Amino acid sequence: MTMILEVCAGSLASALAAQKGGAQRVELCDNLPEGGTTPSYGMLALAREKLDIDLHVLIRPRGGDFLYSELECELMARDIEQCRRLGMDGVVLGLLGADGDVDVARTRQLLALAGPLAATFHRAFDMARDPAQALEEVIAAGCRRLLSSGQAPSALQGAALLRQLREQAGERLAVMPGAGVRADNIAELRRLTGCREFHASARAGIESRMRYRQPGLGMGAPGTDEYAWQGTSTEEVRRLLRNGAAA
Repeated sequence: MTMILEVCAGSLASALAAQKGGAQRVELCDNLPEGGTTPSYGMLALAREKLDIDLHVLIRPRGGDFLYSELECELMARDIEQCRRLGMDGVVLGLLGADGDVDVARTRQLLALAGPLAATFHRAFDMARDPAQALEEVIAAGCRRLLSSGQAPSALQGAALLRQLREQAGERLAVMPGAGVRADNIAELRRLTGCREFHASARAGIESRMRYRQPGLGMGAPGTDEYAWQGTSTEEVRRLLRNGAAA
């Protein structure tokens, strides 16, 4: 079966690099060091203008856990409505209850606002108490896709559970491995999990073009390098697709 690669892009430049490399879908987000949050309106609007491939948007109001207040749910609802108006192809979300079960009721409420947009339940699933039960809850809530590392630090480490989840889901939902998916392990992941969709950031280091650099002063957290960051590499996207197709 044809492999589908979704690239997690933390900037418009990364989204364009993913498209150039041949990715079939982009998950657009912000604040990747926090696990991702919802991008700005400007990023969403311009990405929709520039990208021809499927564009899904992370709906997450903050970093941290996935137990959300009424106010945070209202924020997510407004963001989903904006995505629908802008013509996005899908949304990516994940809500849990305090006891580690999927918050089915609130997920259904948000997906009702999404209407025809495809819905992915993200790695909040990996923090769920019972993965088999959580999968049934994700399906019952109306999601078409599950992004998961198999409740492990990386998808390769969680490959056995990912395969079990794929077999349990059958045709009801697509299981998409994510976390640590790279060109050098995607073929093995395909063999071990039997999945056909994969989620990767395909990132490489980017050096600032600033010639003048203020010594001893930073604007971010202690230890943050103001003059280097990570972004999606077109060549890394191509390598992921080549190696995955060869599996």
